[in-house]
Amino acid sequence: MTQTHLAGWTRRADNTGYAHLTPSLVEFGALAADDPCRHRLRDELVTGFLPIAQHVAQRFANRGEPYDDLLQVATVGLINAVDRFDADRGADFLSFAVPTVMGEVRRHFRDTGWSVRVPRRLKELHLSIAAATADMAQRIGRAPTPRELAARLELPVEDIYAGLEAGAGYRSRSLDEVLGPDEDTKSMGDRIGVEDKALAGVEYHETLKPLLARLPDRERRILLLRFYGNLTQSQIAEQIGLSQMHVSRLLTKTLTLLREAMIEE
Repeated sequence: MTQTHLAGWTRRADNTGYAHLTPSLVEFGALAADDPCRHRLRDELVTGFLPIAQHVAQRFANRGEPYDDLLQVATVGLINAVDRFDADRGADFLSFAVPTVMGEVRRHFRDTGWSVRVPRRLKELHLSIAAATADMAQRIGRAPTPRELAARLELPVEDIYAGLEAGAGYRSRSLDEVLGPDEDTKSMGDRIGVEDKALAGVEYHETLKPLLARLPDRERRILLLRFYGNLTQSQIAEQIGLSQMHVSRLLTKTLTLLREAMIEE
């Protein structure tokens, strides 16, 4: 690296607060791949430039991934940037490192953040829409419409709808996840659907079916007329040819037998 290049790069780095790392970065780039000093210098550089990884991780933190996981991915990207940076080309490290780190995080979202198989084109489209949405929401104070996103990304509005729909395949959430900070907040699973009271009726019906089949014909007929035909005891007595009192005693006896049989079952 020439003195002119070094002086220019140092001035640019000084404006970002990383000037003190310039000598180590230049020294690291000049070392041979098998030089034992490379490991120490790499650790020093990665630690010094770590705020870059932290900033990128924070930028992507509200997209369904834990910040700590994103920071690990961003740090891998920072290590790659340190290893691959060539100061002799005249570019400053930040201009090289930031896109490298962001590319690593984007690949993480694209490759590991989807709970169902989604075409790569739609994955990248979804991430572009998410980034544009966050940026536009800050500027206009509300969520942008699909047409506004289409204009921003210079895409047909149909593509925007496809990208938004693809987002449904990203990171399915656990039904045990608690949706709020309060102790009495229910989990997502507790909030989905309602209790189907008819299920109990199905269970009782399936349990009673074999028990009813074992009843004498007369008792079974009385039971069916009372609870399925909705007839009164007097109406049943008239159809069967018995007194209302007799029908009442038979119903009581039959129900008692069924109840005991269900308990035994």
